[in-house]
Amino acid sequence: MKPSGKTLELILKDVLSDLISDEVVVGVSNRHVHISQEDLEKIFGAGYKLTKMKDLRQPGHYAANETVTIIGPKGKMDKIRILGPVRKETQVEISMSDAFKLGIKAPVKESGKLDGTPGLTIVGPKGTLEKEKGVIVAGRHIHMPKFIADIKGYKDGDMVTVETSGERKALLQNVLIRVGSNVVKEIHLDMDEANASGASNGAFVKIIRD
Repeated sequence: MKPSGKTLELILKDVLSDLISDEVVVGVSNRHVHISQEDLEKIFGAGYKLTKMKDLRQPGHYAANETVTIIGPKGKMDKIRILGPVRKETQVEISMSDAFKLGIKAPVKESGKLDGTPGLTIVGPKGTLEKEKGVIVAGRHIHMPKFIADIKGYKDGDMVTVETSGERKALLQNVLIRVGSNVVKEIHLDMDEANASGASNGAFVKIIRD
């Protein structure tokens, strides 16, 4: 007697097809701070450790309970969330709108590439940091697991175009592919980009193949 319905092979094929489709879940990134352990202790106290508020979609990353105030030449913003874990170097990620409010000419940069970036003041409960660099508008990017990138033919550093959906449907170009071995497939957009293109946290965009 032949089994009815889908075979295990077909089920696995469907799951794999979903996994390696050209659709990517959206993670909308609000302004935030990545901080080094040294800087964390300067503004929160010696030996201080970040405490987790909630996990983020990327494995090992989380929103911390801790917040700071950031101050630029023309303004300040309070309760800016720190994201963990701590990093080698402190980095502040803001949107173009935030940069205007703060009076900072923040360049669009890939995370971690801080040469030539401006600084600002970071205020915590127990101290103040005067950073000479580290403020960026993060370039939009897709985190992609290596096995999916290999199957789909993407390489780390590739640039692609994605398409959003809905009433404000838009094409977003110059989206960087960041390939990793311990990541979840996800596109990161800042608040300005998400609002302009109708993308929302947890929605999907589609990679347009050239």
